[in-house]
Amino acid sequence: MSELMARPIFVVGCQRSGTTMLRLMLDSHPHIACGPETRFLADLERVVGADWKRLSQYGFSQEEWLARIAAFFGGIQSDYAAAHGKVRWADKSPRYALSMDFITRVFPDAQVVHVIRDGRDVAVSHRKRFGYWSSVKSSVKWPRYIAAARAAGSRMPEGQYLELRYEDLVGDGEATLRRLFDFLGEPWDPAVLEFDKQRHDVPQRYHQQLNARRGMAGTTDAVYASRVGTYRRELDPFMRTLLWLTARPTLKELGYL
Repeated sequence: MSELMARPIFVVGCQRSGTTMLRLMLDSHPHIACGPETRFLADLERVVGADWKRLSQYGFSQEEWLARIAAFFGGIQSDYAAAHGKVRWADKSPRYALSMDFITRVFPDAQVVHVIRDGRDVAVSHRKRFGYWSSVKSSVKWPRYIAAARAAGSRMPEGQYLELRYEDLVGDGEATLRRLFDFLGEPWDPAVLEFDKQRHDVPQRYHQQLNARRGMAGTTDAVYASRVGTYRRELDPFMRTLLWLTARPTLKELGYL
């Protein structure tokens, strides 16, 4: 296995931005296993952060603590990949967008893929999946996730951080995924475009939700672009105003305005 193929992959981004779809695409590649969200890795940042003054009394350096965390977390992920006949692991946990500096301290060679979607469509998706209050909170969460991930990404060396637009992924999937796998140093495999035909470790409700979304979109395709721009018809006046106040600078920075 080459050194590049051994590099961990982290998929981050605000929830409801298409990270689950990308997870399943990665998991469909013959070299990559991308299992369920772990979420807890960011909680261990306290070891070298808020709890460090106390934990330093053990006499181990921060580097030693980080190495132990990497061995534990990476060991689980590597064993999971091997059990699925894969040689490389990826982790899709959106909340890691807020902890990328710590993630790359634990795994200095990691590659990070940041999935970005129009925050107004993200708000619509939050409402449909989690309810109206979640949509309201997303107006603040979305720009916070974007800012944190992009700031951390700007500090990373070339070849470590890639931004991927949801709109490109559903609009021109093959070209976008070819760019992704070039970044990852992996060969192209058309199976990633038929991720819905592969076996993945997902809860049964995912398949039910996928079928429901396809029904609403009037398609049987795995990837479809009908949810791009839904904010134009599905955002109410209050949410339009709220997003204008909270997310307008980020929307403009990303070219959505």
